[in-house]
Amino acid sequence: MGLLKFTFENAKLKGIWHFSLPSGYTCPGAKNCYTKVHRETGKIVDLQTPDENGDTFRCYAAMDEARYPSVRRQRWHNFDLLNATKTIQTMVDLICDSLPEAIKTVGGIMRVHIGGDFKTLNYMMAWLRVARKYPRSKFYAYTKSLQWLKRCQDNDLIPDNFSFTQSWDGKHDDMIESIGEKSARVFFDPDELKASGLEHDHDDSHA
Repeated sequence: MGLLKFTFENAKLKGIWHFSLPSGYTCPGAKNCYTKVHRETGKIVDLQTPDENGDTFRCYAAMDEARYPSVRRQRWHNFDLLNATKTIQTMVDLICDSLPEAIKTVGGIMRVHIGGDFKTLNYMMAWLRVARKYPRSKFYAYTKSLQWLKRCQDNDLIPDNFSFTQSWDGKHDDMIESIGEKSARVFFDPDELKASGLEHDHDDSHA
């Protein structure tokens, strides 16, 4: 079996490792951002459901998959390897074997998903077990898979070194306040953001 592929840094995330899966195909909670990109052709498939204001938007991570075949190939490579695992433990083993050495030894920061989300409860639980194994490193994720997050929270499965940010405009917005983790939303207009009183996170520091 091959190893998963991780990426270090980008224009926004300085000093941060990140991991991705195909957008849309692994996003069970997506709603008004729900976007897929055809694996072979790179064609964008818009599947968004408008919110109460009629707003939709294309997933930014999906747009990268459409623009850059190398990004698309890497994410599908990761998807195929994880899909071949049969248990939570085999997922944990695969992720641990693939992690950058710095995350496992000296410590670092890992963003779980720029593209994609927690596609199943077992997959989320696998990442939580991985984080528990490497307490020197910090793991974080934005997620609309709030149904799984609530289950893990209720069963005290989230280690101190894994931080979640709930993403608004998904299928499970009604769960956000009861879960109580911090949350983030997309704004289309700077004036709307200013009026909200919320801060603009330029580099994931809030996450």
